[in-house]
Parts: sequence; structure tokens; C-alpha cells
Amino acid sequence: MTDARDVWAFRDVVARQAPELLREGFTERQTRFLTTVMAHGGVFVERQYCRFAGIAHGQKSHNFVARLTRAGLAREIRPGALHQGRCYHVHHRRLYTRIGQPNNRNRRPMPPGRMVERLMLLDAVLDDPSVTWLGTEADKTVFFNALHRDSPIRPRELPHLAFGEGATATLRLFPDKLPIGVDWVSSRYVFLYLMTRRQPMDFRMFLMRHLPLWRSLPRWTLRVLVPKPLVTVQAAYERAADEDLCRPLSPSDEPDLRWYFEHRRTPAHALAPADQKRLHEAQRRFRGPRFPMLEQAWRERGDSALWYVCSPGIADQVDRGFAAIEFVRLQRQYLHLDHLVGVA
Repeated sequence: MTDARDVWAFRDVVARQAPELLREGFTERQTRFLTTVMAHGGVFVERQYCRFAGIAHGQKSHNFVARLTRAGLAREIRPGALHQGRCYHVHHRRLYTRIGQPNNRNRRPMPPGRMVERLMLLDAVLDDPSVTWLGTEADKTVFFNALHRDSPIRPRELPHLAFGEGATATLRLFPDKLPIGVDWVSSRYVFLYLMTRRQPMDFRMFLMRHLPLWRSLPRWTLRVLVPKPLVTVQAAYERAADEDLCRPLSPSDEPDLRWYFEHRRTPAHALAPADQKRLHEAQRRFRGPRFPMLEQAWRERGDSALWYVCSPGIADQVDRGFAAIEFVRLQRQYLHLDHLVGVA
């Protein structure tokens, strides 16, 4: 694997984009903030700019957002009741073109729930300026390909969704659209996940999609963000992470799982008596919450999905301190719309 410090493409990503945005007349500090916002959701609140710039809420921050709105580069959104806050959606094609992303989906209008989720993710990015944050599919793909240039990583080993079947399938890489941080000093990678549902089914699929990539990294952290409305279900997510990452199945389970998934949908009358008994036993053994998600992953990615959940690799990384799972409770107010998380 290539040392992360040798992957030059992203160390100076802001510096390479800055000259284009500076032509719009923004200061270097404003340019860095706008680049961060556009890469990680497209929306911000004024306090986030103040925090990033290290200034008090006042005339300077008012002037910045006023310029964006007067020029039509951002739209002001007041999603809550009167006097309960506003946010700004940076949407103009010209700005995204300046950073080489004219078709970035962050330009599109979004429902309030999705907007609040993006504000939460932006806060998580701003809270950890010690790492370089990758936001777009293109940036993540190029980065991890460069990181593995000595032993190329296949597209199917990157987190993906497949559309179609076989060799003709179209892969959508990094479909979760969540920031990934690169700590150049420690060569540790930080993967964010924002809880948006009361049940961790989507979370389990996120974990399964990332197993091949995590196995290939020297050090990584999964940072799960917990909004206030979902604090009561944090324990369910902790159990899911422990089960899927720290408790691998036995290698002897792999052929039985494969057989079970192949025959689970077969009508009982079409099976021989011995197979009916085997199916019943498999239903008893593989009835936990991780198995429906595993079956879905197997149908999408084939037997490799089974290999990763039966391998002790991830559990070994955690045991040796090379991987960590942490849960961070979000304390800030989000325009009094926190309750809309997960309804977008």
C-alpha cells in the first residue's frame, strides 16, 4: 500500500480549487469555507461560518451571507417558525463549475429533513479540521485508487451499489455520500455515519459495503453521529456494530449460509424431505437481524460477501487497536427541526 503522505492529489485540494473561487472576489478564508460546504451537502448556517472563520457573529458574517444571496449564488431558507433560524443553500452552477463539479447533486433543492442531516454532517467535518475530508464520489474513488496504486483495488472492493448483473453491471461507488477523513500524520481514516432511522438496517448495509475497504486500511475509525431524537436507540446501533464487525461467523458457516440463501425462497413442496429438514435447521440458526442484510449483500455481490463476514480480519483490527468504533452524540440545535432527521 502507498503511504497516505505520498498521495499528493488531495493534500492540497483546497489550494488547487482556491484560484478559481478567488476570481469570484471571495477571500481565501471564504473560499475555503465555500469549498467545504459545496463538497459536504451544499447548505450551512451562519454560526458554522463564524466557527470556521474564527469570528464572532456580527457584521462580517452578515456581509458574507448577504453577498451570497444578493448575487444569487445561495438562497436563504427559513424552514422553521419565525425567528427560529435560517440556513443558506449554495446552489449556483457557476460556483460548482469553479471547483470542477458543475453537476454536483448538492445544488438541487432538498426537503427540510435532508437539509438538517447535511448541516449535522457539516458540523462533524468542521469539528475535526485536523483531517482532510473527502466529500464527492470522484474524490474518494481517485484517492483510494491512488492509495492502492502498488496493489490496485478493484471497483467491487470499494463501497458500491450494483445496477444490473454480471460483467455488464453498473457500479455506483460510495453511494452513502458520507464524508471520509484522511489524517495525514497517523495514516488513519475516519468514516462518518449519521444515524437517521430507529432501526439499524441501513447501518448494517453500510457496514457490509465497507468491509473490503476497511480490511485494506492500516488504521481506521468509524464515527457514528447520534442526533438527539435517536439517542434512545443508540444501543441497537452499538449491538449491530459489535455483531457485524467484532463477531465474525465461523468459516464452517459459509457453505451452509450459501445453501440457505440459495434455497430459502424455494417452496417446501419442491424440496426433498432431507432438504426440508436442512432448511428448517438453517432458518433456526440464521434468524438473527444480521442475516437478512447479509442475504441482500450476497445477492448483490456474490460469495465475497460471505467471505468477509466469516473472516476475523476486522475483529483483529479492533482487538489490536488499529480500528475503532465510536458514537458521538450531537448537542447543537438545528433550526428546531431535529425531529425531521430521517424523514427526507
